[in-house]
Amino acid sequence: MIDFINPRVTGLKPSGIRKYFDIALTMDDVISLGLGEPDFTTPQPIVEAGIRALKEGATHYTANLGLLELRQELGVHLDKLYKVNYAPDEIIITVGVSEALYLTCTAILQPGDEVIIPTPAFVSYEPEVKLAGGVVVEVATYEENLFVPKIEDIAAAITDKTKAIVLTYPNNPTGAVASRETLLQIAELAQKHNFLVIADEVYDRLVYGQEHVCFSALPGMKERTILLGGWSKSYAMTGWRLGYACSHREIISAMVRVHQFSVMCAPIMAQYAGLEALRVGEPYVLEMVAEYDRRRKLIVDGFNTLNMPTFEPKGAFYCFPRISGFGVSDEEFCMGLLKEEGVVIVPGDSFGDAGIGFARASYATSYEQIEKALERIARYIKKFG
Repeated sequence: MIDFINPRVTGLKPSGIRKYFDIALTMDDVISLGLGEPDFTTPQPIVEAGIRALKEGATHYTANLGLLELRQELGVHLDKLYKVNYAPDEIIITVGVSEALYLTCTAILQPGDEVIIPTPAFVSYEPEVKLAGGVVVEVATYEENLFVPKIEDIAAAITDKTKAIVLTYPNNPTGAVASRETLLQIAELAQKHNFLVIADEVYDRLVYGQEHVCFSALPGMKERTILLGGWSKSYAMTGWRLGYACSHREIISAMVRVHQFSVMCAPIMAQYAGLEALRVGEPYVLEMVAEYDRRRKLIVDGFNTLNMPTFEPKGAFYCFPRISGFGVSDEEFCMGLLKEEGVVIVPGDSFGDAGIGFARASYATSYEQIEKALERIARYIKKFG
């Protein structure tokens, strides 16, 4: 039967994140620093808005692009935060940012088109590009550069087949944040060589001690950027599956052609909840960010104390400790930690070759759980001398 399956599918590597998650489900007393999911529940006013929508009969399809009211409010929201203005027909509401990425790749890529991906990178980027027939061109980033790509390395990767570059800042898995200067240099390359920028900014509100730079708000970049975002991380709404893409209306029109034949529209109750989040959610966002910052300091200091050198992440809720000093592979270290001490962290090589020798640890769990995890890790690493 294998002959009937698309080779693009059979060639995909399983997600390293989900692998560890699935194993952890079979065990007792596991502390997970593996998933990028807030431990907070969705703020109650947002939950009530979704329930209220259902009770008032909102159980039908919406427009393929999503509720007009939601797209209008999102346009106001982005303009208020970043001074970039999107009209309702320049926005599509999607089933999470994952679908927004899928729609992007499907809408813009033709077989053989090259997409530059700075690595370490989120596990979905490479598969989505390949499923759309594109070719992934990895550009390694390094700890000494705070996991932000060198401009000369990006420039060297550009060819006449380059269609786009994927940027994700704040970054998953490293927690890196790119400076405005670096992003302006990338913008200059995009204009000079005529390629698109896929800016996955789902962690835009989770920054510490600095302001987020929205790529599409940079001079001349709105027309050249596909801005991806969502409600999952900032508002603790992962299970609602609500995201968006913003871009030139011709690109959004192409994306909606795929969207309407695949999922039709995002769930209507989730859209009403997302609308309420934009209207009343700011105090909850600030409260969660403050708590993430407290956890960030704990886990980074903890890893550095344990001889797992960790640069200070400035965004998202991940850190990226170096584990190469223990003399074993990423997989061996992380699997041993899970099976012997019941702590989940994800091998760095799950995020590309540039992640080899590191591991991703999420601090989206409670302060107390992080303290316990650090105690267990300290016990585990004693075996390495």
